[in-house]
Amino acid sequence: MRLLAFQNKGQPVLGLRLGQEIINLTEQGLPATLDELLRAGPEGLASAKRAADKARTRLPLAGLQWLAPVQAPAKAIAVGLNYVDHAAEGNFEPPKYPVLFHRFPSSWVGHGQPLVRPHVSTQFDYEGELVIVIGKAGRYISKEKALDHVGGYSLFNDGSIRDYQFKSAQWMMGKNFDNSGSFGPEFVTPDELPAGASGLKLQTRLNGKVLQEANTRDMIFDVATLVSVCSEPFALQPGDIIIAGTPAGVGFARKPQVFMKAGDVCEVEIEGVGLLSNPIVDGD
Repeated sequence: MRLLAFQNKGQPVLGLRLGQEIINLTEQGLPATLDELLRAGPEGLASAKRAADKARTRLPLAGLQWLAPVQAPAKAIAVGLNYVDHAAEGNFEPPKYPVLFHRFPSSWVGHGQPLVRPHVSTQFDYEGELVIVIGKAGRYISKEKALDHVGGYSLFNDGSIRDYQFKSAQWMMGKNFDNSGSFGPEFVTPDELPAGASGLKLQTRLNGKVLQEANTRDMIFDVATLVSVCSEPFALQPGDIIIAGTPAGVGFARKPQVFMKAGDVCEVEIEGVGLLSNPIVDGD
């Protein structure tokens, strides 16, 4: 299934996409958010399928006002340096343990919504990434059982304000400017993809030019490893997200450097997962 969040008559609702049409699941009596649906466990996703099968009306996909698939994750854990070539271009040694930091929901927007370059910096960089959405709670999850805890997958543009990111050894400041990243467009259930979302082509394009190209099989720490490691300090809950890292080709490592600016359009695409596209605007 491919679930999405969008605005309908000024209210957030949950939808299911079938081709170029949307079924409004909230109108069928389901929750208004994927967050609530995931908390219902397997029965929540099963109820979405039943509701879609019964629905008789559909909305056009065109013109949709998209929201991020998960509205308020309790935890959003981002992964740094998770591709060998990306670590190398930043002059870092490949990590032996995942480099983890947090990203706040206020720092991202949905598909089609503008990414905001803050006026305090011109170093607004792109990072195309896979998102892992937790569907089943757990702590100290073994790597062998980790994929059982994955509810689905999505995409992320980990927009980064590079000069702020490198002001200290902690990356929090450069990774959390308001509306600097994006999340979406959809939540894709694991049955639509290879196990662990492995073997999928990833591209990031700026104004149509391919600047990042890799394969999810090249991640240093795969999906199962990331879920297992992230479950050690705290219990993972349904709706938590893990933003799984970006490959080489980021703007600050290029010669000459390439940064996003007003008027640009940045696209992140992962085979089978979808296409996340956002225009860039200048902030106040």
